[in-house]
Amino acid sequence: MINNEYFPSMLPADELAQLKYIPTLSEFVTWIEQKWADLPCLSDTVNTYNYKQVCDTVARKRALLCDLGLQKGDKVAILDNTTVEAVEMFLAATSAGFVAINLPSQLPPQAVVGCCMKFGVKVIAYGKDFAEAVAGVPCKAIAITDCADHTAPVATVDKNDPAAIFFTGGTTGAPKGAVLPHRALMRGALNGVYAPGSQLGHHRYACVLPLSHVFGLIRSTLSVLFEGGVWFSAGNTKETITKFPVIKPTCLVAVPGICEILLGLVKMYGKPFLGGQLGFIISGAANVPPKLIKEFDELGIQLFEGYGMTEGANLTTGNIDVLTHPTSVGKLYPEQEAKVVDGELWFRGDNVFLGYYGDPEKTAETLTEDGWLKTGDLVRFDEDGYMYIVGRIKNLIILSNGENVSPESIEEPFYQDLKVRDCLVREEEVDGRGIIAIEILPRMEEFGDDWNEVEAYFKNLVGKVNATLPTTHQVSKVTVRREDFKRTGAMKVSRNQ
Repeated sequence: MINNEYFPSMLPADELAQLKYIPTLSEFVTWIEQKWADLPCLSDTVNTYNYKQVCDTVARKRALLCDLGLQKGDKVAILDNTTVEAVEMFLAATSAGFVAINLPSQLPPQAVVGCCMKFGVKVIAYGKDFAEAVAGVPCKAIAITDCADHTAPVATVDKNDPAAIFFTGGTTGAPKGAVLPHRALMRGALNGVYAPGSQLGHHRYACVLPLSHVFGLIRSTLSVLFEGGVWFSAGNTKETITKFPVIKPTCLVAVPGICEILLGLVKMYGKPFLGGQLGFIISGAANVPPKLIKEFDELGIQLFEGYGMTEGANLTTGNIDVLTHPTSVGKLYPEQEAKVVDGELWFRGDNVFLGYYGDPEKTAETLTEDGWLKTGDLVRFDEDGYMYIVGRIKNLIILSNGENVSPESIEEPFYQDLKVRDCLVREEEVDGRGIIAIEILPRMEEFGDDWNEVEAYFKNLVGKVNATLPTTHQVSKVTVRREDFKRTGAMKVSRNQ
């Protein structure tokens, strides 16, 4: 199946006519400088730089990297907070034909060294807070603020050339390095521009996601530049959120955990805390509870959701019809093929990665010779083309009768309850036999101080849900958590608790 109309039809015709698929970062940097030259581009919330200024700095950083003797395809690591300079260095490295690796800022020094060795990094650009972390790296280290006193032109690159490596491991697996080519980053960036109403040249985005996360790099950064928006960051999530009254964001890209935090702040300080101009939020990377959609709608803010994975450049489906289809992750973005094989979603297109760095076996398990990406996600489509996540193949529980059951399918009805913040279903062994158990994290603001009341409520809820499930799928043990779940870097509930 291919969907080519749903998203483009959201934009005004004159804006749609201005957009085109740009297959490489080299062409992209040239295009945004010409297209948006005098518009504000990147801001640290104190200083704001227009597109021409940013692209000039990118050209001087590009010259700096080239002067170091790097060859096409060499790896450039970037270790910094979410800063203007980190965005500029990423654009410089990729538009010069090098491969950028945004390292997570929380990595300890020994892990930074290990990453540089594993990926054969030739240069690491570091922010002012990371000088100690790069002290032992086996490569050239440069300050991320450094620039040459001259410029260098963009390199000639092919859309299939590698552009960046991102860490991915999902909720259970060991981290792997997913290699994304130019075409994938740019298809994802274009997909991110599609949203209802006018998008070009006027939106203000607060970047609250790290650039080491594909969602933060593509939808929260490259898509913003594609549409001529202005990107704000005070360096990290916490500081950027505190600056919302100053930034006055009109759009936001966030994971559900951050959306929960924002709702809590609104309850403490009132809606003006969000800046007064926030129109919509794009949320993904984890389950988006219908309650979040409802509460933001009551604030006059649309909370859209979607589905994607690092290996597919993050943006595979999107849902703007969340009020009518709150449990769907939406419809397919344009120019990709999708099919369901034994319940598993497969897709292919420009957005698909090249493989896992240095791991041909894992690559062969995930990517077919003819380009299909096997997602590992169990899905279904309704008659109108909306997609629903049913579960993950690797999470399946094998029942005593040999039947496979997805824990996510059991969790889904619990997420419909407005007093459930998060939950986790898994198999446990009791007296030598496997049972289905659930842990529930409550929304304590919905209860009083009586913990017995909380536990009684959820035991009753389990009974109600069990009544709708086959006997073999019913929950036999319930634990109500007093503390948050262990979470991944994307704030998903980790299944390795």
